[in-house]
Amino acid sequence: MSTVIEPPVDQIEKHLEELDTVTIRFAGDSGDGMQLTGTQFTNTSAVVGNDISTLPDFPAEIRAPAGSLPGVSGFQLNFSNRDIRTPGDQPNVLVAMNPAALKVNLGDLEEGGTLIINEDSFTKENLKYAAYDTNPLEDGTLSGYRVHRLPITTLNLNALKGQVEMSRKEMDRCKNFFALGVLYWLYDRPMEQTARWIHEKFSSKPEIAKANEIALKTGYNFADTTEVFTTHFTVKKAKIAPGKYRKITGNEATALGFIAASQLAQRPLFYGSYPITPASDILHELSRHKNFGVKTFQAEDEIAAVCAAIGASFTGHIGLTGTSGPGVALKQEAIGLAVMTELPLVIINVQRGGPSTGLPTKTEQADLFQAVWGRNGECPAVVIAPATPADCFHMAIEAVRLAFKYMTPVFYLSDGYLANGAEPWAIPQISDLPKIEIKFATDPESFMPYERNEQTLARPYAIPGTPGLEHRVGGIEKQHKTGNVNYDPDNHHFMVKMRQEKVDRVVQDVPDVEIFGEKTGKVLVLGWGSTYGSITSAVEKLQQEGKSVSSAHLRHLNPFPKNLGEVLRSFETVIVPEMNLGQLCTMIRAKYLVDAVAFSKVKGRPFQIREIVRKVEEYL
Repeated sequence: MSTVIEPPVDQIEKHLEELDTVTIRFAGDSGDGMQLTGTQFTNTSAVVGNDISTLPDFPAEIRAPAGSLPGVSGFQLNFSNRDIRTPGDQPNVLVAMNPAALKVNLGDLEEGGTLIINEDSFTKENLKYAAYDTNPLEDGTLSGYRVHRLPITTLNLNALKGQVEMSRKEMDRCKNFFALGVLYWLYDRPMEQTARWIHEKFSSKPEIAKANEIALKTGYNFADTTEVFTTHFTVKKAKIAPGKYRKITGNEATALGFIAASQLAQRPLFYGSYPITPASDILHELSRHKNFGVKTFQAEDEIAAVCAAIGASFTGHIGLTGTSGPGVALKQEAIGLAVMTELPLVIINVQRGGPSTGLPTKTEQADLFQAVWGRNGECPAVVIAPATPADCFHMAIEAVRLAFKYMTPVFYLSDGYLANGAEPWAIPQISDLPKIEIKFATDPESFMPYERNEQTLARPYAIPGTPGLEHRVGGIEKQHKTGNVNYDPDNHHFMVKMRQEKVDRVVQDVPDVEIFGEKTGKVLVLGWGSTYGSITSAVEKLQQEGKSVSSAHLRHLNPFPKNLGEVLRSFETVIVPEMNLGQLCTMIRAKYLVDAVAFSKVKGRPFQIREIVRKVEEYL
């Protein structure tokens, strides 16, 4: 029998190991500051030069009881020294600030993964809230993991006592920064970026700034000196194309994209909106940029918001309205008005789980049918969808470009995964952005309000108040060319077909769909929207194994790219992963008579890479 004698704390040997990729999930009560902690770790990793991808997970309950399962908030971050496209399938590390966070998230942690637990929170009361009959720290539940039990609450309070004049409750709110300091040491992250942010954020509350900085540095120093951790890790810079980068979320990129479109078109931007999860941050971001001539209007309801945006479009502004699926349902009659009056309205739908209120803080992409066919009558609109958080910027510009060129409403389908997720964004050169040309009718001699451009079938854009260009607008059917109210059945048939043909002609401006991999083969994985990262990563993995698999991703959903039918027919099997019950798959089968396979997931969570790999392997 041998005896191991631990060296003194100041003599503990620490090892540094290099890793390629790490996925961390921070989890705690909604009041524990997990979103802030995850965001700060993300920002620091971006500054270090890692590629990053994030997935915030907000509780659906607004005021769930502290320590309860519905009140758990999470933030997952994947950071790497190589190109990554998803926030990771399974976390390698789980930081659990209380029993409920452990209960909700433990099943996702990889086998043998690292657990960092605030053991102070595992009281009888909290265990009861989390529906634990016994303490998982003591009953063997965690035997398959590397567990680090830290008295985070106690250590944080001891660090702050006598240092700041704050109540115990106020000091306890700093424990997330203590945990962040531990993780900064564990993964070789600098603290300076976060320390600066703390002082900027709390510049008007110096005592809070001081407490948070002390908590951060104490957590770092604790990890550095304690015998709990003998190894820490580093993830080197990712090799990415040269350029100027910033971390950006999908909602931030969406807002900046529409501001850029306004500048490119040299037209003021008007945003009419009613706050709704997960689209509200677009309103917040746009309202910060009044210096670019942006006008934001928080309306009394969804109908008022869209009608105000239509009014702005009528006067020559970029009329923009934003919401989520339930709000689109309320807007649909007014969107029909924009179709009838043929005005360039843009509708943002940041999709979430439904139906009705559904899962307001969880992601889904089940509003495709709603966007394409969700209005009464034959009421066509253009539909596009970004693929990544950074892509939201470029597709916002595309939405405005198409709306004005074809004088038609355009749906912009984002979702909660894109909206709240973050990744590095290469800030583009202005010269590389597409031109948006808007021409207004000025000649009263030749003006007819529903005359058509021969190429696009767009009607003339006449700003109200232009002498001699007075014309009638409204929701009742228009007479061809004159725009007068008309009930003639032949005219109605003609105008319905004309509006559909105009949307169909948008295909002239839609780039061909590109194939990732071979042009022909056994399996094509077809996606749209936020499934891009998981699909591309899964297909890349299968290709590296020598499998006959390719992928294609749609950003234009109505109309489809003109070469899509040819692409689909070049593969033996087409699999369509979607966070719905097969909406794109249904459209593909109907239009191209291809026996596509729907792969559906409606759990409020994005696809994992391994899920798609397993599905494809069924057809190989």
